[in-house]
Amino acid sequence: MEEQVKDQKTGKLYLCATPIGNLDDITLRVLNTLKEVDLIAAEDTRHSIKLLNHFNIKTPMTSYHEYNKVDKARYLVEQMKNGVSIALITDAGTPGISDPGEELVRQCHEAGVPLTSLPGPAACITALTISGLATRRFCFEAFLPSDKKEKQWILEELKRETRTIIIYEAPHRLVRTLEELRETLGNRRITICRELTKRYETAFQTTFEDALAAYETEEPRGECVIVIEGKSISEIKEERMKSFEEMSLEEHMDLYEKQGIERKEAMRMVAKDRGISKRDVYQQLMK
Repeated sequence: MEEQVKDQKTGKLYLCATPIGNLDDITLRVLNTLKEVDLIAAEDTRHSIKLLNHFNIKTPMTSYHEYNKVDKARYLVEQMKNGVSIALITDAGTPGISDPGEELVRQCHEAGVPLTSLPGPAACITALTISGLATRRFCFEAFLPSDKKEKQWILEELKRETRTIIIYEAPHRLVRTLEELRETLGNRRITICRELTKRYETAFQTTFEDALAAYETEEPRGECVIVIEGKSISEIKEERMKSFEEMSLEEHMDLYEKQGIERKEAMRMVAKDRGISKRDVYQQLMK
């Protein structure tokens, strides 16, 4: 009778953060959950078996990765609807952050399957906190896309980004990515983090140009996290002011009036943009 009641309950998805390098970073809650669930869905079972063996976890595993994420997610959701509890793990870090776990979470929400996230390691946050750059506001881009047009569109968008930017990159593509970022963003301050939480962890605070000069004689090694200084507000204001100075007062007024803004308000806005008084705007227009 108790087994019948159990079978009628919906299972649950547990997003379990795993170490990004140092195995001691796994939490007790994650360890207990991995032992207690019915099934573990892993991005790479060959990689994850080392983690499970290290902690003597015998729970069955199944593969869940980028190339089977849609169909396998449907299967896993059905299992959970039939009462199976599942833990999702990625190769390293928090599932759902730049990995196929996002699809499984989406399908769980659509199917009404309960889920929770067990906090733990995330390379992007680890790198940000040791970067020495601003941490209050940041954006995470993960790996830049391989498609050239899509990548250029994102780079142009990042050109105006005022928040600290976090990007992942593989060692064999690092130099090329740094060159593309420098070309689009200019020579910004950056911190390149590698081997996070491991014995030879480094946080190399530099600039795009200095980093590229260093890599002329040193081959990049290890997965990297690039933390990039956002564009300064003062720089944006200067660029905006310069663009206004390049147009005539009449063109500046026309810019606002074409938006349906009344002339008096347009004069006030023009005066603010140019750092002059509304009276000065009026007198110049009367000339």
